Amino acid sequence: MRVEIWSDVVCPWCYVGKRRFEQALAAFPHRDQVEVVWRSFELDPSAPAERIEGQAQHLSAKYGVSLERAQEMLDGMTATAAVEGLDFRFDLMRGGSTFDAHRVIHLAAERGVQDAVKERLLRATFTEGAPISEHETLVRLAVEAGLDAAEVREVLQGSRFADEVRADERDAQRLGISGVPFFVVDRTYGVSGAQPADVLREVLDKAWQDKPLVTTGGHGPGCDGDACAV
Repeated sequence: MRVEIWSDVVCPWCYVGKRRFEQALAAFPHRDQVEVVWRSFELDPSAPAERIEGQAQHLSAKYGVSLERAQEMLDGMTATAAVEGLDFRFDLMRGGSTFDAHRVIHLAAERGVQDAVKERLLRATFTEGAPISEHETLVRLAVEAGLDAAEVREVLQGSRFADEVRADERDAQRLGISGVPFFVVDRTYGVSGAQPADVLREVLDKAWQDKPLVTTGGHGPGCDGDACAV
């Protein structure tokens, strides 16, 4: 069984969704026969290398709400993440372009450490406030997760895996994916948003039994456009 997960490393619901999926997979009796593949999705393909404004200012401008309301939204997201054991620090977070991060994640897939690299980039973004588009930062994080520094630099200095990132994004369009996280099982079963672990486990069970399912749980919480309705 193959589970493909479209997500972005600056999407808070994607990190929450990763934890919930991990819980579902841990409880799935056939987990050793599940291949997990992380697919690329840029929330904002036109994003600058690094956003200058803070997360509250960004949300305020995106949704037309006050700074106070935007901060309340971030506080709520932080509390939700904490339930999943995640320490979100939006006061440290620096958003920006994630295209190169996705290229590194594709390299990680070739080297058999994709999940470790994905996890490291998410933690760096949401807990450590790392500038996720900065090349030397990406090299450091990738090495910590098991990749070779020279190879990561070679990828970042060229255009390797650019086509793969774009192919993932075209696949997302064909599958009707407009927000993330989005889980696709064997290109037949779909789950939109960071659904609870029991919902994700139900999809795994149904997929294993080969029962028809298109999309489960309605539209769960996720990220759309160039921001997240946290």
